[in-house]
Amino acid sequence: MISAVFTLAVSFVVALVLYPPFIGALRRLKAGQVIQEELPDTHQKKAGTPTAGGALFAVIGIAAGILAAIAGHAGAWPAVVGLIAGGLIGFADDRAKLRLGTRGIPARLKLPIQVLLAAPVAAIAIVEGSNHQLWLPTTPWFVFPFAVMAIVATANAVNITDGMDGLAGGLSFIAIGVIALLPAAFPGEQAVAFALCGGLAAFLVYNRHPARVFMGDTGSLALGYVLAAMAIQQGWLILIPLVGLVFVLETLSVIIQVAYFKASGGRRVFKMTPIHYTFHHEGWSENRIALSFWGAGLVGALAAFGVARLSS
Repeated sequence: MISAVFTLAVSFVVALVLYPPFIGALRRLKAGQVIQEELPDTHQKKAGTPTAGGALFAVIGIAAGILAAIAGHAGAWPAVVGLIAGGLIGFADDRAKLRLGTRGIPARLKLPIQVLLAAPVAAIAIVEGSNHQLWLPTTPWFVFPFAVMAIVATANAVNITDGMDGLAGGLSFIAIGVIALLPAAFPGEQAVAFALCGGLAAFLVYNRHPARVFMGDTGSLALGYVLAAMAIQQGWLILIPLVGLVFVLETLSVIIQVAYFKASGGRRVFKMTPIHYTFHHEGWSENRIALSFWGAGLVGALAAFGVARLSS
């Protein structure tokens, strides 16, 4: 626990010092966020805020994982490869948005790429990790496709949730922190997780409302990949929806909205999705939404922790 606190503290201080010049560099590169036209006026004001800020905390997590692996600590590589794979896809998507002024890589192309890069992450997590999966058959041929789907789904769920200042960053801090404290956690992945949490804490200093920087797809997809990779490695694949409860609810709100809209000929269940925008339309401030959703995320993560403890 002492080493975990030390890792978190050092990564926090490093990221806290590096973020101001990093944000300045993003501004000079004109890496300003493109805001969708259908979003509220309060969000239109955010156009031009530097994005891809998640690259910094992802690099910190990768560096910590490599150092842990060199030091002989087991379990670092699935998290490291997950960060690299998710971060690369996210960076390409952010770059496409900035260069073309569009919504990024088309979904018909982006999803196959996500699946392709999730496959090696899932394979490494299964091989390097636990020889069992809670409540699932242990045979690799059964677990592998579920693991790939879990990585892609988690990455997109975090990406969908990343729509308000501090929201996805705080939820990711909670989910990754709890995953790192589960009974089957490996020392190497704990090093990555606590370094990431330190980086995320520093990121939140600059991402809290009004945000000075956004994590972008670079950060959100990297976080989704690493969160799922850690859960798979530990044998808790089935607990991902619980430890990432708010991510799941945000995604479900979008699925329900789209399905009902098509089935009803244009009617809506929610004022706007993902569901955090509905609360915003009801008059909730971004800080209130973030804090409330963090609370719900903490409940889900603690419930997953309890299930893991009882099942270990």
